[in-house]
Amino acid sequence: MRKLMIPVLVVALSIMLMSLFVIPEGERGIVIRFGRVLKDNNEIARIYEPGLHFKMPMFDSVKTLDARIQTMDGRSDRFVTSEKKDVIIDTYVKWRIKDFGQYYLATGGGNTLTAETLLERKVTDLLRSEIGSREIKQIVSGPRNKDVLPPADNIDSVATTEAAKEALEIDGERDVIMANVLNGSRQSAMDDLGVEIVDFRMKKINLPDNISDSIYKRMRAERESVARKFRSQGREKAEVIRAQAELEVATTLAEADRTARVTRGEADAQSAKIYSDAYSKDPEFFSFLRSLKAYEKSFSNKNDILVLDPNSEFFQYMNNAKGAPAK
Repeated sequence: MRKLMIPVLVVALSIMLMSLFVIPEGERGIVIRFGRVLKDNNEIARIYEPGLHFKMPMFDSVKTLDARIQTMDGRSDRFVTSEKKDVIIDTYVKWRIKDFGQYYLATGGGNTLTAETLLERKVTDLLRSEIGSREIKQIVSGPRNKDVLPPADNIDSVATTEAAKEALEIDGERDVIMANVLNGSRQSAMDDLGVEIVDFRMKKINLPDNISDSIYKRMRAERESVARKFRSQGREKAEVIRAQAELEVATTLAEADRTARVTRGEADAQSAKIYSDAYSKDPEFFSFLRSLKAYEKSFSNKNDILVLDPNSEFFQYMNNAKGAPAK
């Protein structure tokens, strides 16, 4: 009897060990019974959380699936823009399993490579549609920063705002493209694969080597055209400022000359009035002072020659101390 109990205990222990299974942290488990996913009463795949669980030995097998967010680095692919130009885009997708039963069936037993292949196909098709409806400058540019633009009423105030006005017309749609691809593929991935797409990004956009040079030359020509336009506007503005400055200088000088003439005229009139008032008070003394000034100016230079009649009125104060005319 004792000999029989040992094999029984070994078999019982083996069955018990075969009935136990452990789901590691960060993973989820589903049980496959007779080739079908074990479901609960609501006909939904039964998901086993991390920890110790039981299953039917010999009949059940456990498939563990990664429940963490996974990253799919897409290979570089060539896309055609609305301008019929090629661009090479590198992308990546963040995804995780949401419906483990659906995922297991859709990927042929939870094959990650199959899941990423199907997921990449969905994302690439949507991205190809988005790229095909936009130009290169819209694809490579993000949304404009409205905070750095001048107010609308001052948009023409300075020449440098021309670049800002041009930026208003070229509003990049890179973020819009990524959002459209994310939203467009999210529901399809959930329905077909049972996975949730958490994020989608374009991490690098390149031009093929055979068209890079032509693109750069065109961009350089466009920038040179804008630079010539700015220089022309600057020269025009400089001519306007210079003409206004010359006009202001001429106006200021004319106004100053007019003021000087008026002031000088008023001063001459006031001086004449003073002389007139002084002459009217003592005509004889005034005549004497005038004669002295005339003598001073006439005899200031020894080389001067003055031919006059000694008995003329000019010498009246030299011939007669009282100033009476000589006879």
